[in-house]
Amino acid sequence: MTTHGRAAEDSTFVRTYTLTRGRTKPRHLLGLETVLDAGPGRPGPGQAEECEDILTLCRERRRSVTELAGRLGRPVTAVKILVSDLLDADALVVPVTSPYAAADADADAGPSPQLLAALSAGLKRKWPDAIAYPRAG
Repeated sequence: MTTHGRAAEDSTFVRTYTLTRGRTKPRHLLGLETVLDAGPGRPGPGQAEECEDILTLCRERRRSVTELAGRLGRPVTAVKILVSDLLDADALVVPVTSPYAAADADADAGPSPQLLAALSAGLKRKWPDAIAYPRAG
């Protein structure tokens, strides 16, 4: 690696370190596919300019953590830390999307039958030898 290449790499590392204020883990459990939407809150003072960029992108439409990292050109972990800050400030929210929402808007706000069926299928794939309980009714 050339001296110039190494200096650029060090510069990127230092910038990411200052961007996250030295933090290496987000406060919220976020997957790469976690979808985010702009919320009613505002980022706190002293937030990185990337926080405004994240909010601008999420105001346009819902975005995943992976998409935000790609558009910002930042490591996913750094973006997760910034997103955690914005979630704490209520500037971002994780919306409940239709596949996970109750099938009927007047329902008890419980999980939909589709979600429960998908969960059941996933558990059966994960632990095929587990004890099966008979269906009620």
